[in-house]
Amino acid sequence: MDVEERFKLIKRNTQEIISEEELLKLLKEKEKPVVYLGTSVTGRPHIGYFTWAQKLNDFLNAGFKVKVLLADLHGALDNTPWPLLEKRYEYYSIVIKGMIEALGGDLENFEIVKGSDFQLSKEYVLDLYKMSSEVTVRNAEKASSDVVKQGDNPKLSGLLYPLMQALDEVHLDVDVQLGAIDQRKIFVLAREFLPKLGEKPRVEVMIPFIRGLTPDGKMSSSNQASKIDLIDDYETIKNKLKKAYCEEGNIENGVLDFAKLLIMTQKQDKGEEFIIDRPEKWGGPLKFKTQEDLQEAFASKALHPMDLKSGVAEEVNKLLEPIRKNFEGKEELIKEAYPE
Repeated sequence: MDVEERFKLIKRNTQEIISEEELLKLLKEKEKPVVYLGTSVTGRPHIGYFTWAQKLNDFLNAGFKVKVLLADLHGALDNTPWPLLEKRYEYYSIVIKGMIEALGGDLENFEIVKGSDFQLSKEYVLDLYKMSSEVTVRNAEKASSDVVKQGDNPKLSGLLYPLMQALDEVHLDVDVQLGAIDQRKIFVLAREFLPKLGEKPRVEVMIPFIRGLTPDGKMSSSNQASKIDLIDDYETIKNKLKKAYCEEGNIENGVLDFAKLLIMTQKQDKGEEFIIDRPEKWGGPLKFKTQEDLQEAFASKALHPMDLKSGVAEEVNKLLEPIRKNFEGKEELIKEAYPE
């Protein structure tokens, strides 16, 4: 795979890259660059996490070393109770590795890093002090506004969050950071202030949000109706998708988003078609080769919402099977990480 092919693979299904020129330069100059994605150990991971897992798999296929930071301290800064951090770290570790395995990712170049393993070091804490002497309260509030729960009387912890995320790029020794588009303000803060500490700015790659299953369009860990949990069984998956918002002909919905961004990407990489088993009386099976074909069929009402939901349910069930198996016999961990 040459530089242009690697670049195209990384760019596909992204919303923004800061900057594309820097990414191309990196690919030309470094044989095995390092990318990282950080996720705080807060709510239960849902099907939307697969969008960034798929992008990490693209990075693996493009010859990158991939690090996933399970940010336990960030979780506490974002209101996860301190006593739950360790169990949630264990839960996330199983889930994240399972997602990469489900996508056929190269685990030899994949690493999970625990935040508190390096974020409590003298060097890191000193850099945090240095960063706090450069970043204003207004800078920090703005950077964290789309990510951290702030409210009318925000806690100081929420202002530390973006500073630490910027420093993670340095202390994990990475070239690229990946995140959803809501991370953009933090990424911009990192690029502005790391050079003031004598560090180079990193390449920032952002992917779009996948819409949820409810009409408001947001997939949230706290709203069961909006998401599919990564250990949901087949019947639960079918029932949630059956109730999902998916108006005929309207492409603005989470079911179609997931089919386009994940299912179609996987099928195209394997040289396969997305086949939806439709009864003969309604025209028989439907086959799709590209995201564009799928979207056009739905927009023109050639593909009915119930048929799309049925096809997505089958593919999601296959995708989640290895993750569910990883949790067999770990029912106690689930209860301890997420007590009712």
